[in-house]
Amino acid sequence: MSNSLPIIDSTGSCGTTAGPLPVIAPGDPATRRGTFSLVTLGCPKNLVDSERMLGLLRDDGWQFVPEAAGSDLVIVNTCAFLDASRRESYGVIEEMLALKRAGGTRGVIVAGCLAERQKEGLLDELPGLDAVIGVFSRDEVAKTAERLVGGLVDQRSVFRPAPARALDDSHRLRITPRHVAYLKISEGCDRTCTFCSIPRMRGKHATKSIEEVVREARELAADGVKELVLVAQDTTYYGIDLYGEPRLVELLAALEQVDGVEWIRLMYLYPIHFSDRLVATIAASPKILPYLDMPLQHASDPVLKRMQRRVNRAATEELLGKLRGAIPELVLRTTFITGFPGETRPQFEELLDFTRTWRFERVGVFPYSLETDTPSARLDGHLPEEEKAARRDELMALQQGIAHDHARRQVGRIKDVIIDGPSAERADVWLGRTTADAPDIDCLAYVTAAGSGPSRPLTGRIIPVEIVAAAGYDLAGVPATPADNG
Repeated sequence: MSNSLPIIDSTGSCGTTAGPLPVIAPGDPATRRGTFSLVTLGCPKNLVDSERMLGLLRDDGWQFVPEAAGSDLVIVNTCAFLDASRRESYGVIEEMLALKRAGGTRGVIVAGCLAERQKEGLLDELPGLDAVIGVFSRDEVAKTAERLVGGLVDQRSVFRPAPARALDDSHRLRITPRHVAYLKISEGCDRTCTFCSIPRMRGKHATKSIEEVVREARELAADGVKELVLVAQDTTYYGIDLYGEPRLVELLAALEQVDGVEWIRLMYLYPIHFSDRLVATIAASPKILPYLDMPLQHASDPVLKRMQRRVNRAATEELLGKLRGAIPELVLRTTFITGFPGETRPQFEELLDFTRTWRFERVGVFPYSLETDTPSARLDGHLPEEEKAARRDELMALQQGIAHDHARRQVGRIKDVIIDGPSAERADVWLGRTTADAPDIDCLAYVTAAGSGPSRPLTGRIIPVEIVAAAGYDLAGVPATPADNG
């Protein structure tokens, strides 16, 4: 391996692989309605909503431009899950409103979860804001844009009730790399976790039918998608409201038959309704990746009870044992909350012990965020912010050692890597991900392929890579197939 191979330093964290936004051809000036820019914040479910809005505007004759400055209007699709995400959303909106005041755009529209949470109050909070669109009114974006640019101000807010079925996500204009797409299989959530405001913003769980999901998957595959990332608020709950029982196994069986799709990645798997059939289906599948995202939030039974998670440590460990035993090369991602109201030091020690025992390959840790409109806000025993953060840091220090050890153990092995795009540093170096890494949130594999470059690109290919080095979380390697190595 060359010493100049770009690898992050040992103190770094996982990288991201966000691709460039698409540029839409201008089309016929006589029919073009105007130009727009879009800023999307928050989770992959929100990104799907953004892609749907992009597609609707495109189909209505609008031209997307990557830069907000100079566009006719800007759409900000917001997140409001935590206080930090709300602050980020407000910050971006203020930035766009400042651009409008300076003459850099004609209008600003706010969509997504912050709009759904604050509703028309945003118009009073933010002078200069032109329109707000709720989560379930995203399909009204083209009409709203037309009214705004046409100078009509008769309707500045659009809100619809949560649907009985999940929204149609077809005909999207994707902002992910061409070979990767998020596929939303349901909307909303029926869980009553005491810390969570998602049901308030996203409504009750609404399953998208198997036929609809498969139709969207085929549309994505025809557009070049090789990796489907299944997302929902509660993936294992899929089907209960529509079919009367969980149907994730049946959905996965149908998706495995979609030509062109090579990887299926499962996200947001709640431990309840994780059946033995589902474990066996994942273990036997050549397409479903041995990567499971399962947000557990804690390990101490009293804390789990106060969170109203409806699962205990014993049941969770039984499931984890089944998964580790049945699925070779399994990579588990989870998230934990530190400093939940009433969390004692011994209960936090339980969480540390749980993490040491199960050695999750990927973990996100968040200090408890006080959300005034959630039941947990009314619990006693709220901890100081500095203590919540200190526990987060302690848990992350433990997890960092586990993750770095996992990365070092990959050296010398051959791993399938999906190539997301070229490195900005060298023409023959490519940024990719192993099966252990979800886009945007996990780690990178730096692949040096002699003879590759702009005239011989590797983007979008899945190739076997010999891992030759690890640095922190990330990996470096060379193609194991001579044809891919020049």
